[in-house]
Amino acid sequence: MREPIRDKERLQHILNAIDIIIDRKEAYSVEQLQSDPIIFYGFVKQVEIIGEAVYKLTYEFKDSHSDIEWDAIEGMRHVLVHGYYAIQPDKLWKTINEDIPLLKPQILKCLDEL
Repeated sequence: MREPIRDKERLQHILNAIDIIIDRKEAYSVEQLQSDPIIFYGFVKQVEIIGEAVYKLTYEFKDSHSDIEWDAIEGMRHVLVHGYYAIQPDKLWKTINEDIPLLKPQILKCLDEL
C-alpha cells in the first residue's frame, strides 16, 4: 500500500520538476532539443520525475482528484523510461510547452488542499 503521508512530498517533487521545465524551456528551441542530447535528456528526466511522482501518489489521492489526467501522466513516464529509444522530440516539446504549464495550477491547488 502506498503511504498517504507521502502524497504532499510527491506533489512537491512534481511542482519542482514543473518549475525546472518552465524556467528552462524558454532558453531553448525544438531544434536545440532535437540536436543536443544533454538538453533533450535533461527535459526527459524532469518529465520522468513528474510521472514517477504521480505513480507514487496514493490511489485514494488520485481518485479524489480525478479532474487531473493521472493515467496520461503515468503513461508518458512509461514511454520515456521503457521506450527511451523511440521518444519523439516534437511530442516531448509539445508536452513541455502545452501540458506542463497547465498542470502547474492543478498541482498548486492540490498542495493547498493538503
